[in-house]
Amino acid sequence: MKEIDINCDLGEGGDYDHLLMPLISSCNIACGGHAGDIKTMRRALNLAFENNTNIGAHPSYPDRENFGRKSMQIAAKDLKKSIRDQVISLQEIAKAKGVKLHHVKPHGALYNDAAKDENIAQIIVESLLEIDGDFSLFVPLNSVISKVAKDKINIIFEGFADRNYEVDYSLVSRSKTNAVIEDQEAVFKHVFSMFQDKKIITKSGQILPCNASTFCLHSDTKNSVEILQFLHERFSEKNIKIKNT
Repeated sequence: MKEIDINCDLGEGGDYDHLLMPLISSCNIACGGHAGDIKTMRRALNLAFENNTNIGAHPSYPDRENFGRKSMQIAAKDLKKSIRDQVISLQEIAKAKGVKLHHVKPHGALYNDAAKDENIAQIIVESLLEIDGDFSLFVPLNSVISKVAKDKINIIFEGFADRNYEVDYSLVSRSKTNAVIEDQEAVFKHVFSMFQDKKIITKSGQILPCNASTFCLHSDTKNSVEILQFLHERFSEKNIKIKNT
């Protein structure tokens, strides 16, 4: 039986973390930049531990007001410190629990900026290299940060289960009506194509090569719990399971 890694951004104040965690294999826990505090980090990490889920840190621009979804003009040293502090805060909670961080995945605008801005990508990589930890970095497909991080940090390419793609591998803007995929069967077909056929079918119908090894479903996508339950059923029919650590 093949295994697929499905990840989800959690610890962001949503109401369904306890329902989502058993259905995924990796989680990205907000660690204070765009959302989250010590209490929510500990709660999410405990949930991940109980469900044998890979634990990842989800650092952001330090911008809770905009939920980390807007690019920030911030000094490199300040951004580096913020990223480092966010990851370490979750790492310390993990150590107290006797577990290790599996990965780091930047959030929102920081993730998107690192996909195309070498300076931002370099800041993220340098921040993580200053942290004592053996973890991977989730990166977008065909991104600048994947090139900057190569040979420095183990990288894992990420595809998006519930988002449509443009022909340059960027995600369709959330300002457009076709940005988010909410139909269960459509989500399955989208992920299955990326996982099994190694292809992304863009909204315009163009086919892009795909080498993703983990696939994100956003916790705030409508009916995310039901979509994940459906994915379990459909993957099982294809002799694929959502893996555990």
